[in-house]
Amino acid sequence: MKTSILTTVLVSGLTLLATLSASAQQDSVKKDINYGKGITINVGGSDNGLITRNNRDTVDASKGRFVGGITFTRFDVGFSKLIDNGSFSLSPANEFLDYKAGKTSHVSFDVLQIGYRFNSNFKIYVAGGFDWTLIRLKRNITIAKDSPVLTYTTETPEVLYEKNRFSSSYVHLPLNFELRSKENKKGNRFYLVAGPEIAFLINGKVKQISDEYGKVKIKDDYNFAPFRYGGTVRLGYGSAAIFAKYYANDMFDSAPQKGLKNMAFGLTLGLN
Repeated sequence: MKTSILTTVLVSGLTLLATLSASAQQDSVKKDINYGKGITINVGGSDNGLITRNNRDTVDASKGRFVGGITFTRFDVGFSKLIDNGSFSLSPANEFLDYKAGKTSHVSFDVLQIGYRFNSNFKIYVAGGFDWTLIRLKRNITIAKDSPVLTYTTETPEVLYEKNRFSSSYVHLPLNFELRSKENKKGNRFYLVAGPEIAFLINGKVKQISDEYGKVKIKDDYNFAPFRYGGTVRLGYGSAAIFAKYYANDMFDSAPQKGLKNMAFGLTLGLN
């Protein structure tokens, strides 16, 4: 029931965002479009994205305009860290979540956005996309499915897992405020992008590889927080940036994990 309700809400929200984006595209693009050589299509007419158009539409940058569309941008790849009541060291109640820091990662990207560019240096927009937190567990345990609290089981004799990954996936809706400098001689800019974000859980997953069982994938909500909120900051130049994300609410909707939060940091590809 919870998954069904969340899915309905998410589909409705993304559909609305796509509709608004299409409308913004019509408002923001003039008719004197020059398509020459070396063109790649930026679906939706957005002025930010990994998918860009070399010969852009003629737009007076000094005037405000709506911008947006279907896109593929702000592709974030980095590391995730768990924060246990303000400490990077896990408490005894959460030691079973001990993880390999170099293999615990965060991946996300946006597929829709709608906003308003006030001038060539400032824009506000809301986006829609997906993100994954991938925790590589150190211990040879299995996070328990359909449990009222987050817990685990072990095999006897012990199974040695080549890979033991515990992950979550969310649909996220960030509200970003973007400042950018003037273009330099090479046509690049400096960027500062920051803003709050909300997200809704899609599912959790355990993926294990072992000699005994081969490859095993198990999906469940695993008591991940069904609703998440936090914020993101990006500092960039050209089409790349560094990012930092912090999620303010608890990572799990499970009493023993109260105060356990997470953050992420890394590299962003696709700012213009």
